Amino acid sequence: MKSFRQLSLSTREEIAGWLFASPWIFGFLVFILGPMIWSLFMSFTDYNLFTWKWVGLANYERMFMLDDLVPKAFIVTTKYALMSVPLHVVCGFLLALLLNQKVKGLGIWRTIFYFPSVLSGVAVIILWILILNPQFGLINSMLRGIGIQGPNWLGSPDWALTSLVIMSLWGVGGSMLIYLAGLQGIPTELYEAAEVDGANSLQKLWFITIPMMSPIIFFNLVIGLIAALQTFDTAFIATNGGPAWSTYFYMLHLFTVAFEELRMGYASALAWVLFIYIFVLTLLVFRFGSAWVFYEDTFRREKRPKNT
Repeated sequence: MKSFRQLSLSTREEIAGWLFASPWIFGFLVFILGPMIWSLFMSFTDYNLFTWKWVGLANYERMFMLDDLVPKAFIVTTKYALMSVPLHVVCGFLLALLLNQKVKGLGIWRTIFYFPSVLSGVAVIILWILILNPQFGLINSMLRGIGIQGPNWLGSPDWALTSLVIMSLWGVGGSMLIYLAGLQGIPTELYEAAEVDGANSLQKLWFITIPMMSPIIFFNLVIGLIAALQTFDTAFIATNGGPAWSTYFYMLHLFTVAFEELRMGYASALAWVLFIYIFVLTLLVFRFGSAWVFYEDTFRREKRPKNT
């Protein structure tokens, strides 16, 4: 048997690569893939942490036929995603454009706008509950100052979901940082050539910045959609699904079934349906993303002259 030093360089590099990757592989198998397979099996059982019984498709039949809260939770979650994700994409991109300018104290401004995204979620939610308080909250106090009676933000079925969307914008600094990195990677030669051709700022934004940033916009869109469809802590702490089920997210229903009612088998079925829902929506985004996402290397391959 050859010693490690007697092996070829490529073989040693391959072994070293597998050794470096082994902690992640172990973690993936034990903490991600293993629990996923176990939850798939449990979704076909009546499991309550103490006993289990095979029930086949009964959990899925109950979900679609008997549980009225499932479609309600799906509708609320989807509405939230449709409202919050575009706002995150647009606001993060606009902030990155502003913070990509050459202004005094730019590093300080970037830190100020990014810092909220690293704060603890629970503390931020409690802060927003105080800000949105209808009696002494900051927003309603400012509205009263200009003669407008503010709504009962978290206590009104008409405003509660909108309030959670506004609260979610607090963490827009994370996507802003990604946009900022992408903006700084756009070649300056493109802007210089556009200026020579007489392009104004709006034309440079539309014909250069946005196409060059489309892969990053697409990335943040997909990540934001997946995160929005798994929203839990905001609704759990701020409204607990109310008022009148207006903020009853799917993950909140899953949590209630799993950890309050201890119906782990049914909760596993709920989790797998959510996984399939997110997977299908992500595939649709990828399908339609090819029509507007610009990849520079693809463009170069298409424009490369053919050999004669």
